[in-house]
Amino acid sequence: MKAMLITIILLLLSNAFMTLAWYGHLKFREMEWSKNLGLFTIILISWGIAFFEYCLQVPANRIGYKMYGGPFNLMQLKVLQEVITLVVFVIFSLVVFKNETFRWNHLAAMLCITLAVYFIFKK
Repeated sequence: MKAMLITIILLLLSNAFMTLAWYGHLKFREMEWSKNLGLFTIILISWGIAFFEYCLQVPANRIGYKMYGGPFNLMQLKVLQEVITLVVFVIFSLVVFKNETFRWNHLAAMLCITLAVYFIFKK
């Protein structure tokens, strides 16, 4: 139970960093300090943020993987990570990008992925 909780918390945190690295730079234009940054500089900033994602993602997978004493097989880890990614992304997009909307088709797609979690954990 402890390994499962630690794995999920680390995955949540790592996905927060990765979402910020992948999509946070899209808001840079609104910030005075970054208006004239080139693409290469934006890439380097995103890599710097993504470094912290890896510092959390790798331990999450090691702790959570059955071969290292964790509760999840490889498929379960991947599907769990994808669902966490979607949840973090939806929260991020609604908070940071206030002009984005969450529509019924987005909810339907997330329900399909949640069903994937159900099926991947079914014995």
